[in-house]
Amino acid sequence: IDEKKSIKTNNQKPADVIYPNMAYGLLKKPVQESVLFKNATVWTNESRGIIQNCDVAIEKGKIIAVGIDLKKSVFKKSKEIQIRDVTGKHITSGIIDEHSHIAISRGVNEGTQAVTSEVRIGDVINSNDVNIYRQLAGGVTVSQLLHGSANPIGGQSAIIKLRWGETSEKLKFKKAKPFIKFALGENVKQSNWGARHRTRFPQTRMGVEQIIQDAFIRAKEYDDNSKNYKKKKIPKPRKNLELDALVEILKEERYITCHSYVQSEINMLMRLAEKLGFKINTFTHVLEGYKIADKLKAHGANASTFSDWWAYKYEVNDAIPHNASLLTKMGVNTAINSDDAEMGRRLNQEAAKMVKYGNVSQEEAWKSVTLNPAKMLHIENYVGSLRKNKDADIVVWSTNPLSIYSMVEKTYVDGRCYFSIEKDKEHRANIKHEKSRLLNKIVKENE
Repeated sequence: IDEKKSIKTNNQKPADVIYPNMAYGLLKKPVQESVLFKNATVWTNESRGIIQNCDVAIEKGKIIAVGIDLKKSVFKKSKEIQIRDVTGKHITSGIIDEHSHIAISRGVNEGTQAVTSEVRIGDVINSNDVNIYRQLAGGVTVSQLLHGSANPIGGQSAIIKLRWGETSEKLKFKKAKPFIKFALGENVKQSNWGARHRTRFPQTRMGVEQIIQDAFIRAKEYDDNSKNYKKKKIPKPRKNLELDALVEILKEERYITCHSYVQSEINMLMRLAEKLGFKINTFTHVLEGYKIADKLKAHGANASTFSDWWAYKYEVNDAIPHNASLLTKMGVNTAINSDDAEMGRRLNQEAAKMVKYGNVSQEEAWKSVTLNPAKMLHIENYVGSLRKNKDADIVVWSTNPLSIYSMVEKTYVDGRCYFSIEKDKEHRANIKHEKSRLLNKIVKENE
């Protein structure tokens, strides 16, 4: 009898099942909305530029029209259409962070050896990371998740859409091209790792160059033997995941983003790549890029840099806040990245520093966190600007997105509203209620 009474007493209504099972988790997946936004200032990132009193229509996860005084007739597949007057507000495409380390389980470096091209961020994506939600609140819709900079040749990156509440696999941007992380400088030669780290090759900048060259020579030999082992009358080479990734680079099936600072090393890697028959897609950080902007352009490299970080270690002493604007004026496709979870939700303000320091136009500055990183990630056909048939990854801002006072009011990914100020207030109320429920339950159990 006592046991039955105890079961009945504790049979309270359980908490709602949400995903992720944590603060800001969702009860259900946001639906794809059909919305006609009216009378906004629209930053198209296309030839039409910034358009006043403009409308944007989204349907079935796509942008279906951008123009003045759009009618309901632009919608072909939807019966329920929301019309939202956003007079005085600004609409942009979602921010794209070329260099991020959010949503990764445990460490981002496999520091035990110098070449780790077989390891993959895509295997350890953490869909529970609250930074996904926080960065949606900052207007970010796409991030490239990169390994750290412990290795001259690091691991394979993952490009995700910030679909908060989805599983790890469903975060992946399936249409994105594969990338890999390389690194140069102090980190890879373990300059600041302490006295215990004096055994792993390389320990010098000379060694960094040599280990990259050796790796690609091995990859070329492996590829040739895999194709011609019968003709050469040798055993078929055992599958090598490390070298497979490097062969993909040689075949232009995988792209490189390389952590870099000093001009001499950037020059070295460009020359080495040209000698070995491949190209460096992106130099990230590239804080001395302004010294060799002409060479970066000639090589065909992109530059993904910080807005105004400098002097935080020796190899960035020559960094200047004009770097991004000088690279842009030289014709190098240039982006501003975060490399930091907190900065990732303020990239709009980082882009604004290009106007402050470099006197570039607001439109050009805005492209540094939207269209330009889309181009360097080879996803500009899907995201990065507002035009018909592109993904409905859009952000509604309270005012000019480059303003420090601007707030994100709504963020859509694939036409689904994953963040809004109204929903955020509901989340906070639910968090407060759940905390109270759990505390009361503890008190009653003790009683």
